[in-house]
Amino acid sequence: MKWTIPNALTVLRLLAAPGVPVMFLYFHRPWADWFALALFIGAAVTDWFDGYLARLWKQESRFGAMLDPIADKAMVVIALLVLTGYSGMNPWLILPATVILFREVFVSGLREYLGASAKLLKVTKLAKWKTTAQMVAIATLFLGTGLEYLNGVAMQGMTTQEYADAVTAGLADPVRACGKRDCASLAGDVGLVLIWIAAVLTIMTGWDYFRKSLPYLQDKQQ
Repeated sequence: MKWTIPNALTVLRLLAAPGVPVMFLYFHRPWADWFALALFIGAAVTDWFDGYLARLWKQESRFGAMLDPIADKAMVVIALLVLTGYSGMNPWLILPATVILFREVFVSGLREYLGASAKLLKVTKLAKWKTTAQMVAIATLFLGTGLEYLNGVAMQGMTTQEYADAVTAGLADPVRACGKRDCASLAGDVGLVLIWIAAVLTIMTGWDYFRKSLPYLQDKQQ
């Protein structure tokens, strides 16, 4: 295996995946949220650059082709585990996250079973859009968790009405607003919409791969 820049970027993306939860082990919130967000976005950007540079410089390799989807899946799966924990087990997040995790395990199992025939499950353009949607959604959700934590600090355990009264009385700082809504809820809602879109794309690509593999799953007639 030659250590080209595209391969190095892929390895760095793989190493960044476990780095996301590590941010919450060594830093206080909301700094942990911001560092996790920055690390995730930086790793997601390399997902585009490594493939682009490999094609541009004609440095495509079997090692990169093998490791690239593994790095993508590791990033998405680990980040979703962190988000579901810090979202208070929000069912609107758990359901699409479960769909995404199930699909990734299912398709990985298909590829392992097919062995040499797994090339028929090569990455499609829709699958690339799926990965992009997942990463954009996860980045938005990390933004939402960081802003939500800041809101919680500002409210200091008060109810929404108590907090509104305290702000009116000049006893508390107003939560940062994005238009007519606070930025945390806006980012969270946008992130949930995006993760549902990503889940739908995930189902579509999973079904496409399953359909292509059906001829290889049928028992031969005696």
